[in-house]
Amino acid sequence: MSVRIDITGLRPEGIAVVPSPLAELGMALHALSEPGHHPGLQGWATTVTAGLDAHLADRMCEADFLWRTTFSDLFLPAAGVPGGTTLPGATLADDLDLLDKLSDEQFVDAALEFSCALAYDTQGPDALSDPEVRERALELAASRGPRQVRFTRRLLDDPPSVRAWLRQFLRDCDDAFFAETWSRLRHPLAADARHKTDLLRHKGLAEALSSVSPALSLDEPAGLITVDKLTDGRTVTADGGLLLVPTSLGRPHLMVLHRYRWQPVLHYPVASPELAAPPSVEQLTLRMTALSHPVRMRICRHLARTAYTTGELARVHGVTAPEISRHLSVLKKAGLITTRRRGRYVLHQLDVSVVARLGSDFLEGLLR
Repeated sequence: MSVRIDITGLRPEGIAVVPSPLAELGMALHALSEPGHHPGLQGWATTVTAGLDAHLADRMCEADFLWRTTFSDLFLPAAGVPGGTTLPGATLADDLDLLDKLSDEQFVDAALEFSCALAYDTQGPDALSDPEVRERALELAASRGPRQVRFTRRLLDDPPSVRAWLRQFLRDCDDAFFAETWSRLRHPLAADARHKTDLLRHKGLAEALSSVSPALSLDEPAGLITVDKLTDGRTVTADGGLLLVPTSLGRPHLMVLHRYRWQPVLHYPVASPELAAPPSVEQLTLRMTALSHPVRMRICRHLARTAYTTGELARVHGVTAPEISRHLSVLKKAGLITTRRRGRYVLHQLDVSVVARLGSDFLEGLLR
């Protein structure tokens, strides 16, 4: 499973790495709504939440489905402006002006993308003009509670009023907490963007993507960027460009905007040197599968305590050495055990650091 970006014909100057204050505000709202996704931000989230005005906190809940699941493409409006080469604004006000340039149809479809499961990467009828799509959106909203229904109905009946509400809400969030947060984050994000831009210019796209995330790979002959995620999707740069937008609040999420006719965007977390690179979806699948077998679980119990040879494990478990070898091969392929030679003996031992990270790696794979 993966998301693929077709960059056939994309010129180097069509690739830009630019921070976005509105995208970072969207990620901030997501982190405040889902602190469990971002354990490293719990101190910041607690401080911000404690200082929120009660009225603003209520408004934050009114439309939290725009940012709770991940966050809406509305927070990257530059990608939706016709032409496919618009860059994020330098300030939040600039980004909000770009948001105003989206059509009502674009705004409504993006606002309903997660909560009402509207078409994401294909062209189809929109909820403002098609009665069947409208009813389906309201029906899906009903399963998520009355608040969602009220907001969806209001969005479908009067998009301009919701757009004005959202703009004012985001400005109030800026006054309440985000301006101070952005003042701390914008310089490191700008530095990261400059570094990635230098890599693009001097070492090429493959090197730049490798520095963004190990989950990204480039097939230059095929003109494809592949993003290792537990989802499927495809988009093309066509006559537009490719945007890379760094975030300091986003880990573990690696977002790919692949909305139909929008400019593709990679919204990536700035790397932290103290954090290990997450495994690929394939590696994660191998590890989970390897540990699902009861015999291999019992083998791991022994290997977690000390190193064993194949023959020793065969005697302990009462099975043949070839059978133990097959189980060890599965564990080794999954990266769960290490081996070393001592004279004529080969010793196997569980890599406890890898197993200890398995839960967080699994969660990161789900949230990536």
